[in-house]
Amino acid sequence: MATRSLSYISTKMREIDICMMSTSGARGKLSARPMSNNKDVKYNGESFFFSLSNTQKVKDIQQNKSVTLSFIGKKGAFIIVSGKAKLITTKATMEAHWVPDLEQWFADGLETKGLVLIAVKAQKIHYWFDYKEGELKVK
Repeated sequence: MATRSLSYISTKMREIDICMMSTSGARGKLSARPMSNNKDVKYNGESFFFSLSNTQKVKDIQQNKSVTLSFIGKKGAFIIVSGKAKLITTKATMEAHWVPDLEQWFADGLETKGLVLIAVKAQKIHYWFDYKEGELKVK
């Protein structure tokens, strides 16, 4: 198995804008949808996504905080993040993660009614780079 650092993996995740976020809903039903991380990935294994509070993914997270993020990059880069999601509505925290490109989905910016920030803290990252597989447990 390949061994990569969290710093290396975070750098690769920032290069991939869209991932699939999977949640577990009612009766364990799995759902996935494309999400943009806006290249907002910290070296500590956190990824951030904006959403509206009335979406199914937010309802799923309220019931079960376990999520999976699936990233597909260039040249055989695949990253699967298993972690816990947290819903954040604190304006100061949302401001720290806001980028102007988000206005294409949230026309009123940070004033968009029902805006919520989803923070996903990685617990385990399974990856393939150049078809070499590895896994990293995140503390």
